Amino acid sequence: MADREAVRGASERGRDAPGSGRCTVVVLHGGKAEGREPARPWQPAALRMRPFATALRRALPSRSAEVVPVRYRYRGWNGSAADPLQDTLLALDALAARDGDRPVVLLGHSMGGRAALRAAGHPTVRGIVALAPWCPEGEPVAQLAGRELVILHGDQDRVTSPDASWRLLTRAREEGAVASGVRLTGGEHTMLRYAGMWRRLAVGAVTGLLGAGPLPPEVAEGFTAPEPVAVGAGRATRTG
Repeated sequence: MADREAVRGASERGRDAPGSGRCTVVVLHGGKAEGREPARPWQPAALRMRPFATALRRALPSRSAEVVPVRYRYRGWNGSAADPLQDTLLALDALAARDGDRPVVLLGHSMGGRAALRAAGHPTVRGIVALAPWCPEGEPVAQLAGRELVILHGDQDRVTSPDASWRLLTRAREEGAVASGVRLTGGEHTMLRYAGMWRRLAVGAVTGLLGAGPLPPEVAEGFTAPEPVAVGAGRATRTG
């Protein structure tokens, strides 16, 4: 397993130092496996991420930090076309053209989590926070080498598989990612149950990866725990 501080030190060379405030969070909403109908901002998958974006804007300094939601062209992943991934990479390229190597953290839910994981190899990406990500078997992980990764997944999710998330986390660590897993006991896919806990952990993970605040204790523990840290009923315990 890669050491978090060593990876962070390497990633900061040539970038804005953490806490300097110059940073961007790219927010990626969910979708579905197939679908060429246009993605709209009032659809539930997009609305689901608005409270996270709002909380991040409050948590980060507005003069030098930016929260950027990506609107996909289509609602579906669409097989090998991987349309949301292409949209994410285009957005990252546009931000890099404007801001140079300003560090980016990707925050994605469900299909957006899959897009975030796939886009991790972009040179501006410092870290990824994936919420209940869609992790089909055989997803690539080489692009996660040297990146900081946090996966949050509810154990009652019936849409995407928490076990698949933990398998991907293990493979990412083997590839050289610095990764933390947190299991929300009783949490489900929409993130409505325990919504406050989802937001606290996600926002804290993003600001922590950017060096703009401390990591939530559960997320910090997850970087060194061999298994995902289980959170529920107001306290954290290790799974296993």
